[in-house]
Amino acid sequence: MGAWWSPSRISWWIGVLFAIGATCFTVGALPGFVELVGSRADALVFFVGSIFFTTAAALQCRQAFVGEDALPARRRRLDRWSGAVQLVGTVLFNIDTFRALQTGFSAPGYDRLVWTPDALGSACFLVSGVLAYIAVSRRRDAEWRIASVNLLGCVAFGIAAVASFFVPSRGSVVSLAAANAFTSFGGLCFLVGAILLLPDASSEPSPSPGDGLAAAGP
Repeated sequence: MGAWWSPSRISWWIGVLFAIGATCFTVGALPGFVELVGSRADALVFFVGSIFFTTAAALQCRQAFVGEDALPARRRRLDRWSGAVQLVGTVLFNIDTFRALQTGFSAPGYDRLVWTPDALGSACFLVSGVLAYIAVSRRRDAEWRIASVNLLGCVAFGIAAVASFFVPSRGSVVSLAAANAFTSFGGLCFLVGAILLLPDASSEPSPSPGDGLAAAGP
């Protein structure tokens, strides 16, 4: 397993946890999945995924704020702001997906898109993704590639949030198909970013409190 197996490193765990959460969001929004498993099970998939996102984000935020850090001051500030905003976004997803799990599809004002990223959570992810990208924008290494694909995922989640806006006069959302498609695509981007982090994390000579932030999170 070599480069892919390094459970002694926090950054490796961040990658694994984000990968599991991203898989849940990717699969949960796939066309036909809710018809296959039922609305309650589909809602549970999103809720479980949001918990893994929050756990990974909490570890990542801790890395940015605690421990020795030889990174430049500007990079540390960007990492910390990115991690904090990302953590807030994942908590908002926790609330959103838990409400969906409790309420179900039949409640007034709710439909199958209730557990797609809500506007505030998606906005937090987008801000976090931009900050993480800026932190490594002058480089063209693994961190830059991972930050880039994660930023793409953040944009996709933002589009999904817009597409899932409920229009009272129409009695429906802006676009059900687009919301599901971009949610699934965003989850896939985060999954790729998390997987790319694993060999990078295991090859580092020592843990760095900011190493996973720009590279791992949505």
